[in-house]
Amino acid sequence: MAMKGFNVSNSNAKTKRRFYPNLKVKKFYIPEEGRWITLKVSTSAIKTINKNGISAVISKFLKQGFI
Repeated sequence: MAMKGFNVSNSNAKTKRRFYPNLKVKKFYIPEEGRWITLKVSTSAIKTINKNGISAVISKFLKQGFI
């Protein structure tokens, strides 16, 4: 979801702008299933997947009901 804010010029005039999330399309390999999946994830989610592993992240989201 995009956040809203302002661009502020040197004269302190404010114009509306949006802050978009840093989304990337990334392929992940799931060794348990022996297949690749393509996900559109934020860069912070990519870091979490690299830290914990794709299988752990998917099972966590399945338990929480996000997927």
